[in-house]
Amino acid sequence: MRIGLLGKKIGMTRVYDAKGRATAVTVIEAGGNTRLAVKTVEKDGYNAVQVGFDTQKESRVTKAELGHFKKNGSEPKKLVREFRLENGATVAEDLALGVTLFKPGQLVDVIGQSKGKGFQGVMKKHNMDGQPASHGSMMHRRNGAIGNRSTPGRVFKNMGMPGHMGDERITVQNLRILQVREVENILLVAGAVPGANGSYVVVRPAIKHPVGTMAKERLGVASYASSGAKTAVKKK
Repeated sequence: MRIGLLGKKIGMTRVYDAKGRATAVTVIEAGGNTRLAVKTVEKDGYNAVQVGFDTQKESRVTKAELGHFKKNGSEPKKLVREFRLENGATVAEDLALGVTLFKPGQLVDVIGQSKGKGFQGVMKKHNMDGQPASHGSMMHRRNGAIGNRSTPGRVFKNMGMPGHMGDERITVQNLRILQVREVENILLVAGAVPGANGSYVVVRPAIKHPVGTMAKERLGVASYASSGAKTAVKKK
C-alpha cells in the first residue's frame, strides 16, 4: 500500500546539520489531508483511496461535487487525488493522513506541475546551437531547414521545433525527507521539486529506490572523495 499526501509548495530554504553542513530543502505544507472515499474492486473495479486537500467555499464547486463531499463528511476541497492500492489491500478506519505518515530519511517521489515558460524557440526549448551570429546572417536563433530532400520527402516525427515549453506534469524521484514537523504540518524535502511557490504537489513513497552510491547519496551517507566520485562512506 502506497498512500501519500497532497500538499502545497511553500518555497525553498536551507537546513544545517550538527556539523554545520547546509542542505537545500523544499518546504511542503501537507496539513489538512482528508480521506474522501475508498474505492473497491467490487464497486469501482479497482482499489484506491481518494484524498482531498485545501478547503474552499461551497459556492465554488458544482452541485455534484458538493454532494460527494457532504456524503463523505468533508468540506469542499480544491485538490482531489487518488492513491491506488494493491489488490486485496484494506484501509484502516482510523488512518491518519498527516505529515507523520512519513519519517525523516525516507525516500519519496514528488509530483507537480512545472512552471510554464510560454512559447519558446529551439535554442531554449531544445538546447540547439542556433545559426551563425555574424557576417550578415539573419537566422541567429532559428533551427534552420527541416526538409529531407525527395527521400523520404517528409519531416520526421519528434523534430525539435519552437513551441510551448513547461507547464507539464513532472515527477522527481527518490528525494529524501530531511525533517517532519508535525506541529507546523510541513515536510522538508532535500532538493528541488517541480512547480512555482504556492502550487500543489503530491508526495508519495518512492517506487524506485536507487542502488549503490546513488542510494548512499540520497540517504545522506555518501561523501565525496578527492576525485569528486562518491566512493567513500561516512563513518558513524
